[in-house]
Amino acid sequence: MKLKPIRNDRELNRALKRIDELWGAKPNTQKGDELDVLMLLVEKYEDEHYAIPASDPVEAIKFLMEQKSLSRKDLEPYIGTSGRVSEVLSKKRSLTLGMIKKLHEGLNIPYDCLIA
Repeated sequence: MKLKPIRNDRELNRALKRIDELWGAKPNTQKGDELDVLMLLVEKYEDEHYAIPASDPVEAIKFLMEQKSLSRKDLEPYIGTSGRVSEVLSKKRSLTLGMIKKLHEGLNIPYDCLIA
């Protein structure tokens, strides 16, 4: 396959088909190199045309609360008083750096999910 930038979905589909054909190719071979380059081209095209928007920090916190069955009271050690927790969860107040650090360290929420 002639390697060139991917400019549309038809070219993307062709590249994906070729990746399937090359899957499992040994590294540092002609086919392995072609696979590596095609994967980079596909990644670049998908990042530009099908980017996943950054998550909302409050939604990340709410998701964690649901997953771990946490209450608003459980967030107080990380965010502050019940009023402060309510303000953050209703998006009336932004997270501070201190809150972000505590939420990351205490509840293992990744920093990139907490920083908008």
